Amino acid sequence: MHHRPFKVSTVLLDMDGTLLDLHFDDQVWNYALPGRLATRDGTSLAQAKQRVADTLARERGTLRWYCLDHWSEVFGLSLHEIEAEQAGLIGVRPGTQAFLTHLQSCGIPAVLATNAHPRSLRLKLAKTGLGPYFSAVHSSHDYGLPKEHPAFWPAFVAKVGFDPASSIFVDDNLTVLRAARAWGISESYGITRPSSTGSAREYPDFPAVDRLDELNERCTGEGS
Repeated sequence: MHHRPFKVSTVLLDMDGTLLDLHFDDQVWNYALPGRLATRDGTSLAQAKQRVADTLARERGTLRWYCLDHWSEVFGLSLHEIEAEQAGLIGVRPGTQAFLTHLQSCGIPAVLATNAHPRSLRLKLAKTGLGPYFSAVHSSHDYGLPKEHPAFWPAFVAKVGFDPASSIFVDDNLTVLRAARAWGISESYGITRPSSTGSAREYPDFPAVDRLDELNERCTGEGS
């Protein structure tokens, strides 16, 4: 990984698929929700899975796509209850804790920026105990725009007060990475395998890491 040298002032991190194993979310949306729908409506699991996939696809890239309240209304089932039932599957990705501890030791603030619904965010932080590692925690729902939207970034930068030109950002969503770069985030990385049970992802024009602690050497608090 070759980048122009700068002293890293802030590290911005996505949550699902970056800090946490996306397996939990996969189970909620691809199995638990369709299973409930199939039982309630007397359809096959395959039919219910297709219905969920088709319905969600219409909102991809919007804030609604991430809104559990919206989908609870659409499907007539509480996504909050389903997440709570599946909460035992919430897991921290390998290397996450080591990286966050490293940032603390270097005095580099970590900021969490997620599209997750605030209630889901609270559940996941409570289950993992990662909250204290962050100087700030932000859900895009508080901005009324998802991270994919270009207007999210100026609002986020103004609220948090960090320097995009000396910040590093990590996310598993290519559209989000592109939006952040367009606003001026200097250096961004994808995550090669966001879900421990899913397939690998590619990020055209962006470097990617498997574990966050692969970035320890890049984040030393000194010019590198």
